Amino acid sequence: MLIKKRISIVYFLKTVKWDIIAIAIYAILAGAFDHYGMLRQVSIPLALTAFAGTVLSLLLAFRTSQSYERWWEARVVWGAIVNDSRTLIRQVKQFMPNTAEGLEVAKDFARRQGIWCFALGEALRKVDNSSRVKAYFEEHKVDAGNKPNNILDIHADELAKACDKFDVNPNKQVQIDATISRLCDSMGKCERIKNTVFPRAYSVLIHFLIYVLMTLLPFGLEDQGKLVEVSLTIIVPTLFIIIEQTAILMQDPFENRPTDTPMTNLAMSIENTLMEMVGEKPVNKIEPPDTYYIL
Repeated sequence: MLIKKRISIVYFLKTVKWDIIAIAIYAILAGAFDHYGMLRQVSIPLALTAFAGTVLSLLLAFRTSQSYERWWEARVVWGAIVNDSRTLIRQVKQFMPNTAEGLEVAKDFARRQGIWCFALGEALRKVDNSSRVKAYFEEHKVDAGNKPNNILDIHADELAKACDKFDVNPNKQVQIDATISRLCDSMGKCERIKNTVFPRAYSVLIHFLIYVLMTLLPFGLEDQGKLVEVSLTIIVPTLFIIIEQTAILMQDPFENRPTDTPMTNLAMSIENTLMEMVGEKPVNKIEPPDTYYIL
């Protein structure tokens, strides 16, 4: 997630630099040919260019809106994970007997839930598991293809064992199981966002229209002077390119990029809170970021 006070202009420009270079080269060449070369007699009504710009603006507005909805949904889902993780440990702690054995059950759930948060984030980003997560998987022989889902299965199995051992009221067991089900729902929503590809044809169409606008623009500005013509031919398409790139960066919130949902940071915060709830010290030291984003 980009940090408000440290947004990196350099990072953003790197994502569009080749488009800007191509636009600048075309603008200079088109301006030269329009004033000094074979294209001096070509004149395109500015109204046609304005129409193309209007169509492009509408498409980009829709595209940006859809991308923001995906980004925001990802953030809402992880907000639900934060809340349900706390609820899970609170329920286990309250519903188990107030004994050393009961507290140990709550601690096991807290440790496992913390690992689940890290494992889910790493699975969504398709990166190698961190050392602590890998050690937990090896210790508990978690080798399923969908490891976060396997951890929820362990939650359910351990819940059933604890409820049988301590003769927990079935209604209380149902409440805890409902919280585990909500965590599973959140995991499924994250997987849907991750695996649903934004239509590629839509991006190609917008990019094509940007270059159509760039092609038409200089031939409707020949009366404005060389400097104005070249400048506007660079600035207007570049603004559209930047808006499109903003939408592209928002549409995929689980790609291990600076614009991601900060799943690792959230997992660290969740784990610290859960461990405090069961009387343990926080295990993660969350320091102020020294860069323009947090993951």
